[in-house]
Formats: sequence, C-alpha cells, structure tokens
Amino acid sequence: MKKAFSDEDLIKNLSLYYLNRHLKKKPIEKYHRTIDESPLHDREKYKKKSEILLLNSFMHHFPEVKFENLTCESPDFIAKFNDKKIGIELTEVINHLEMKKVESCLNKIFRQAEILLEQEDTTKYRGVYFLEFYPNIKMDTPESQQEIILNIYKSIKRNRVTGCVKSLRRSFHRRNVFITYEYSMNLFDELCSEKILELIEKKNEKYPYYDSTVDECWLVIVSNMNSLASRYTFIQDKEHLEKVKSPFHKIFHLENLCGNITSIK
Repeated sequence: MKKAFSDEDLIKNLSLYYLNRHLKKKPIEKYHRTIDESPLHDREKYKKKSEILLLNSFMHHFPEVKFENLTCESPDFIAKFNDKKIGIELTEVINHLEMKKVESCLNKIFRQAEILLEQEDTTKYRGVYFLEFYPNIKMDTPESQQEIILNIYKSIKRNRVTGCVKSLRRSFHRRNVFITYEYSMNLFDELCSEKILELIEKKNEKYPYYDSTVDECWLVIVSNMNSLASRYTFIQDKEHLEKVKSPFHKIFHLENLCGNITSIK
C-alpha cells in the first residue's frame, strides 16, 4: 500500500490489533518483532505493521504461507507457499473517498483526547471508548477540533455525553486509553466492482517492476472494515470481476473483519 497515512491512522490500526480476538497473534507478534528489528525508518515500520494486520484474515485462509521478507517494496512481501517463492502485493480499496480525510482528522482528534486522559490518570480511564457524534460536526478549523477534543475528554471523564458526543460506550482494554468510532455512524452501502477493477489495472501497470525472482506474484485487495472510508456491505456487479485480465497469478479481495475472501483470479 503506497499511500500517505497519518501517524494517528497507523497508531489506530496497531491498537485495533489488541482488540481483535480472531488474530493469529503468535505469527503477528513475531512478524512485528522482525519489522522492529529492521533498519526501516519508524514511519515505515508503522506502515509495514499496519499492512501485516490487514493480511491477518488472509493467513487464516492460507495458514501454510510463511513470510520470509517483510520489508521489501515491490511487491510488499515475499513468502513461501507449497515450495514456491510468492510475492504478495497488498492494496486497500477505499469505498468512501470523501470519508478518508474526515477519518484521518477524527483519528488525530481521538489521539489528542487519549493523551489528555492518559496524562491525567491512565489507570482510571484505561479502556476502549466507542463514540458516536451528532451529524454535521465541524472540524475544519483548529478551534473546532479543539472543542471536539474537550467534548470527548469531558464525556469520558464524567461518563456522560457532552456537546457533539451523541453516545459513548466503554469496553475493557488492559493496555491504555483507546478511542474509536461507533461504526453505526458510517453510511453502509455497496462497493462498486469498478473500484476494484481500477485498482487491478493500476497494479497491472506496475507489475513489470516487481521482483522477477519470485515464482508467482499475488495481488491481495483489502477492504479494511475497521476504517470508515473502506467499509462496505456488498460488492455491486460482482460478476464483472470474473472477466478480469491481469499478469498476477492470483488476485483476491479480502474483507479483514470477518475474513470473507473472494478469488478474482
């Protein structure tokens, strides 16, 4: 995934790891340690860890896959499968492009509110907080963002919704303070198959530049269901995906929450 993530987006993805009971935790932790020990810049390490998390459901479908190179670039990972060297290129499909900026801004706001609460008393406020906001909240200025941060802080501190916070639900979290959205605030709708086909076409153009020493190269397209911008309910015109042409040996669409996988090629 060659796209710009904010630190808040990446921290949120890593925090979600600890909340997901379906993760294959031992290999994930081993892979994260390997990435930590690499010479990559910290920001690149965050990106690689986030990518591995998105592949967790993929590991359930292909438990025999063993990752050998976690820090390469083109493709994103090198793995071993059935005595073959497999290149795995990972990309996220954004279903709600207009929500991406909103979501990044929200993650930044959540992180600032988390810091406030942890500085005051981490033990007292430790937990996962799921928030829902009233419609049409404004966060286009530093002043409005600061007001939202204070509304969140006061709501959690008093255990009573304040200002723009419509609802608040708390769950156990043994590590620290973690704030996220109540997913009911998202507009669930179809994921147009054309978006998937456009991604495949873009990756097809880059295929000649991938590592030529691999026996096969697989493309894994992920809908990140922990993201407001990526979530969907069903794929529209799914039959269009059956006619795809690509040099990739295998192409999959993966939904990372329940682990639903579609073999496109």
